[in-house]
Amino acid sequence: MPGLNTFLLVVAAIFPVVNPPGAALVFLGLTQDATPEIRNSLAGRVALNSFIVLVSSLLLGALILQFYGISIPILRVAGGFIVAVSGWKLLNEGSHKSVLESTNEISKAEILNRAFYPLTLPLTTGPGTIAVVISLGLSKGSSTNWPDEIIFVIACLLAIVAIAVMILFCFRYADRIQRLLGRGGTDIAVRLFAFILFCLGVQILWAGASDLLSSVIHHRAHL
Repeated sequence: MPGLNTFLLVVAAIFPVVNPPGAALVFLGLTQDATPEIRNSLAGRVALNSFIVLVSSLLLGALILQFYGISIPILRVAGGFIVAVSGWKLLNEGSHKSVLESTNEISKAEILNRAFYPLTLPLTTGPGTIAVVISLGLSKGSSTNWPDEIIFVIACLLAIVAIAVMILFCFRYADRIQRLLGRGGTDIAVRLFAFILFCLGVQILWAGASDLLSSVIHHRAHL
C-alpha cells in the first residue's frame, strides 16, 4: 500500500529529528517552575503549534524557498548550524536553564506566550525538522499522477498528526519521567539529548555542505 509506506516513511524521517521523548525532558527542564496545569496547557499548545509548523512546511515550504531563491542545501546548512548551536548551548546548560524564570514574578499569560518560542521553535520543530519536511514536500512534485499525489499528501498529513500526538503525550507526561529518573538522572538525559541534537545539527549541515560541494565540482567538471 503506497499510502501506508509513505506514512511510515514520513514518521521515520521526522521522529528522530523531533525526538518527542528527548524533547520532553528538555521541555520539563525549561518549565520546572510552572504548575502542572500550566505545563499541560503548554504541552497542548506546543503540539498544536508543531502541527501548524510542520503542515505549513510541507505545503508551503517549497513555494517560500522558490520565492526567496533559497535552495535545499542552503536551508540544510543554515538549519544544521542553528540546530548544532542550540544543542551545544543546551549541552553546557543541562536541565538547569530557566527560560521561565519564576512563576511568582511571571503571570500565567506570559508563561503561555512562550509556547511558540522557544518551546515550539527551535526546541521541538527546529530548522532541521523544517528542512526535512520541506524536502518531503518537494518530493511530491515528482509524480504527475494526481491520485498518487493526493494519497501522498494525505499520508504525510496523517504522519504529522501522529507526530503531534506523540509530542502532546510525551510533553504532558514528562514529569513522570523525571520522577522515574530523579533530578540527576533527568539532567544526564537532557545532556544526552543535547549531544544527539548537536550531532543531528552537524549531520544536517554536512548533508547541505556536501550537496553544495558536489554541485560546484559537477559545474567545474563541465567547464
